[in-house]
Formats: sequence, C-alpha cells, structure tokens
Amino acid sequence: MTRITTTAVLILAMAAWAAPHAHGGEEDASHHDIVIYGDTSAAITAAVQAVRMGRDVVIVSPARRLGGMTTSGLGWTDAGDRDAIGGLAHEFYHRLWKHYQDEDAWPWEDPDAFDIHRGQHGSALDDETETAWVFEPSAAEKVYEAFIAEYGIPVHRDEWLDRDNGVEMDGNRVVSITTLSGRTYHGEMFIDTTYEGDLMAAAGVSYTIGRESNEQYGETLNGIQTGRAVSNQLPWGVDPYVEEGNPDSGLLPYVNPDPGGADGEGDERLQAYCFRLVLTDVPENRVEVPQPEGYGEEDFELLFRAIEAGQRDRFYKWTLNPNRKTDSNNDSGMSQNLIGGNYDLDEGWNYAEASYDKREEIIAKQRYWQQGLVWTLRNHPRVPEEIREQHKPWGLPADEFEDNDHWPPQIYVREARRMVGDFVVTENHVRQNEPTPRSVGMGSYNMDSHNVQRHVVYDEDGRAHVRNEGDVQVPPGGPYPIDYGAILPRKEEAANLLVPVAVSASHIAFGSIRMEPVFMILGQSAATAASLAMDGEWAVQDVPYEALRQRLENDDQALYLDMEPAVDPADLEGIVLDHPDADLEGGWSYSAAQSGFVGRDYLHDSNTDKGAKTARYEAALPARGAYEVRISYAAHANRASNVPVSVVHAGGSESIEVDQRQEPPIEGMFLSLGEFEFDGDGAVVISNEGTDGYVVADAVQWLPVD
Repeated sequence: MTRITTTAVLILAMAAWAAPHAHGGEEDASHHDIVIYGDTSAAITAAVQAVRMGRDVVIVSPARRLGGMTTSGLGWTDAGDRDAIGGLAHEFYHRLWKHYQDEDAWPWEDPDAFDIHRGQHGSALDDETETAWVFEPSAAEKVYEAFIAEYGIPVHRDEWLDRDNGVEMDGNRVVSITTLSGRTYHGEMFIDTTYEGDLMAAAGVSYTIGRESNEQYGETLNGIQTGRAVSNQLPWGVDPYVEEGNPDSGLLPYVNPDPGGADGEGDERLQAYCFRLVLTDVPENRVEVPQPEGYGEEDFELLFRAIEAGQRDRFYKWTLNPNRKTDSNNDSGMSQNLIGGNYDLDEGWNYAEASYDKREEIIAKQRYWQQGLVWTLRNHPRVPEEIREQHKPWGLPADEFEDNDHWPPQIYVREARRMVGDFVVTENHVRQNEPTPRSVGMGSYNMDSHNVQRHVVYDEDGRAHVRNEGDVQVPPGGPYPIDYGAILPRKEEAANLLVPVAVSASHIAFGSIRMEPVFMILGQSAATAASLAMDGEWAVQDVPYEALRQRLENDDQALYLDMEPAVDPADLEGIVLDHPDADLEGGWSYSAAQSGFVGRDYLHDSNTDKGAKTARYEAALPARGAYEVRISYAAHANRASNVPVSVVHAGGSESIEVDQRQEPPIEGMFLSLGEFEFDGDGAVVISNEGTDGYVVADAVQWLPVD
C-alpha cells in the first residue's frame, strides 16, 4: 500500500472537506453504484470497502465532520473481546497505533508517562497487536480523513435528507435520494449509516422505537426494569418535589410519578443520551467551561439534592486518553445523562422521529445540562468546596473541536429507530441460545442500556424518593455472531437498501450491538453485500450467503470465533439439562460473573419477587431405575442459604434445602441431591420461595446408579 506523509494527508483531507461545498459547475443530480447516507464510522468503512470492490461510491453526509461518535469524544473504545474485531475496523485501530508512534503526536504529554495499560480488556496502546484502543477525537478524524483521501471517496457534507419527499421508490427499490439543498443522488444500491435510521424510515421500511416487552421475544432484560439500576442509581433520599416534602408543589422536571408499568412491560421511552465530553488539565491547552447562557439554578436542583443526599464523586468519568484528555461519559445516577430529555410521551415526541429543528432543540438542552453540570461543580456555592476543587483544574481542550467552541459536535444517540426485518436479533441470539446461521460480524460487549427515566417511589414511612430506571449491564457470555438478516429490510419493502447501524434488533440486543467497532464491521459487510448484489443482479436479501461469507473472510472479518463454553453440557455424563432447557416462571436474569457454571452463563432471581420465580427441568430418562440427581450453581456470599429444590420421582416429590453460599463439593460445580427411583420421567424444580439471598438456577444432571 502506498504510504503518504502526514502533511499530504492533511492537504488531501482539507481538499476533500472543501470540495463538496464548491458546487459550481456540478449538476444537481449524480449517479453512483452505491450511495451511502450518513456520517458515522459505518459510512467510512462501507465506502472504503465499496471502492476496494471496484464500485463507484459517494458519501452523502449530514455533518461536516465524519466519524460520528468515534471522532466526537468516544475515545475509550467499547471493544469487548478484541478478537471479534477484524477487517477495516481492526485496520482503523492499527492506523491509530501508528499515529501514536510519532513523537509529534504527543504535544501535551510525554508518551512514556501515558498509562498504556489503561484500556478496556487490554492495553490502551497495544504494541503486541499494533492497535490503539484509546485515542483523541482529532487523531481519529485524521485517520478517517486519510482513508477518504487515499481512496478518493467523494463526500458531500452538510447535506440533509429531505425526510418528507426526498426518497424516490420504484416498487421495492430505492431509485434516488434528494437532500434539502436540492441535490439528488441516484444509485443502484443504498446504505443507511445514520444513528437515527432516517433513510430507512423515509423509504417506508418497518421500524420500532423504545423497549419491547420481555414477552414479545421471550427475553428477560427488555421492557421496564425498576429493579436493576444499581450501578447508576441516585442516592437514597432525593426528594422529587419542587418544594421538598410538598407534593402540591409538583414534581421536578423529568421526574415521573411512577414507572408507567410493571417490570418487563414495553414502552416507547428512549435510553438517555449525552455528549462524550473531552476535558483536559493541561493549562496551556485548556479553555474554561463557561456558564451556559440562560443558566438557572433551579434546573440543577436534582444535582444539589443528590450531593446533599451523599453523592460526592462520579459526576462524570475521568478516563484519560493521550495528551491528558478525557473521554468523560456518564458515570452514576446523577451525571452527564439528561435522563428523559430525549422524549416526551405526553406531548408525543421523541428524538428519533423529531424534525431536524426539534432535534437541534433537544441537543441544545442536552448541551445546556452538561455544560451547566460542569460549571456548577466548579463554581456553585451549594457544591461543597472539596468537590469544586476536584473539578476546577479541568477545562475544554483548545486543540479539539475548534469549529464548535471546543464542544463535541455529535451527541451520543445511543438508540433511536431500530429496523424490524424478517430477522430480529434478540437477547437469545446474543446469548447464543438461538442460532445465527449467517454471520456478517461479531459483537461481544455487555447488553447495555443507560437509564430511561426518573420516577417516584415511596419508602415504608411514606416518604417520596427519586429513582432512576432502565439501567441494564449484563455480559453476553462471550463473543457472538450477528446475522446478515440484522442489516436487511424486508424484501417487499426495500430490495436494494442495507442498514448497518439502526439494525433489526430488540432494545436489549441492540444495547450490545450499538458499539462503534461493531458499526464499522457491519458497514464493511453491508458494502460487501451491496457489491455482490450488483454482481448477481440480486436483491440484497437474495445474496448467496456462502459467497458473502467467503469475501468477508478474505477481507479478515471475524465471523465466528471458538465460542465453546468452559463446561459444555454435552461433555458431561448422564442426562444434563442446562438452564435454556428449563421452563421458567417469573423474570429470571442471566449472569456469568461467578465461575463454576455449566454452559455460557446461569440464571439468578435478582433477589426480587420472592415466591414468584421457578425453574423446572423435565427430563425424559432413557430407562427406569435409580439415578443420582445433581444440580450446579455458582456459589457466592450473596446467595440464598435456603433455596428450596424439589425432585419429582417415581414415588412422588422430595424437597431439599440448598445453601448456595457454600461451594458445590463435586468439582466445585455440582451438588448431589441424592439417589431416587424414576419410571422414565423426572423433574427438578428450583424456587425462590422464602429465600434469603440470590437464587441461582444453572444445570441439572441425572446419573444412572449401577
């Protein structure tokens, strides 16, 4: 590959930036093999892949800055398992590593002083794999603009889709898109790489917004989740009323009187957004954070009350990137997220479907909240002095986002519209309890939802408190494949459109998929499928998967890893039923936090709804006779010491009380319940009735007795 100097890259990048706005002499319509609408990281990998496959491509970008969150402050990569990141995504992180090998890349910090080991699941700058997973937004932008210049990709910036009349369809095919400036782009194939799914929606493709019920797809982590917000929860004692203790004064802004339904029920609320704020404590590169225009102390009353109730830190993250810059994300119950600020169920609007003007209004309110948060923590007399002193050294970096008052230009749209295709990725696919036959990339991050709302609860004395709701952070149990169907609309709706960002997934499955490396991966795979569809004159839904798979593997995409569980039920003696084979009552949760379990994870009852949850394992035994019955569970001090377990056998039923705080004696995994006679069928039932801690349900084993 031809090497180009940093100076040459910058010159080419500036030319690429400016050229699309010099419309003189250009026609109002253009024709391309593949038209990519959007400005996210997926747009860039899709465009590069299209050029590598010999296609004429154009990026139609609503923003001037390409890269979405990757170039807007999200520099501490949500990588999960790095082995699952291949292709152009891996190449991007390699190019970032090369950037930081140049001493000129370190104007504000001695590179030897940077903690290279501080990354997610590995080193920030990994010399062994020659990849960088922690970086500055300006460095990411340079790498992306170098891609654009190197491959000669035309980028038309500040071009906004006419969402009302800008998509021309011929039956089930997109013919062209037109922007608000009046420019029209014809194409054979189209790729929607926006966070919002704007092209997809304008083309008439089915989509959803908000949280499905657990019942809809047989999930456990979807819908309303009042019992889960523990890591990003408010301190107990935050009064919800405008006048403390006076319900007649009304509720504070963004506080609901109740959660709006029972746990597991669906709703149309959106998880909270924020800017990934970039701060620095280098005086020579620091710009003070000003008080936002129109600042009102009353807008930060919840902040003051949270501090008074005991919160002293974690108002935002201090994760350090190179050159003493932060990636400051939401970090607690009172933090960067303006919870409830991106929708209003009463007024009937949400960010996903809002007009461009309304979105700007929502974004402005989010900026006001975060800028006001930082200013308040540094300056307000109601904030204790020790907190003010902690925050005073930090300001905005002068050498980032210079065209936007040093503020990140892209708000973190964690979730907006999600396509509904013939294949919908759910929690069960992420856990690999259901098959994913046509992998086009992999995910591995937690099923992660930020809080969705604040609401009132009452203690035993009848006092009202504000609680956050919606926070879910559950690991999938290892890397998992993402099916081709996730990026495909239904054929009858759009036969030449691919959607690698607003993918077809449930709310909680999207919570794992929605990471920047995965969007890069799916962008590349979408362009590959589009090119193959053109080769065969196929609808994108009809592209032969084996041809797609072969090309993706040739381009180093990771499609399937060795994902065998540590203990495979199939390798154990006798008859073994793991928890996916159990009939469940009540809302069980998944975990893999403690070792000593069968398969990829285990169930627990969240220590809630005592008496309402059971796991019933029914086995068809190969012969009548005596069997030893064992159960497995991952022991921990927070487990119940009195778990009721019933063994249903030929003579009836026997109840055994199990102390799950004690490590199982058989290989640290199984506990014997005894020997029982069976007439060909057997069952074991685990309940949380009357238990004094977390109840685990994992696997049950029947061993024939000689």
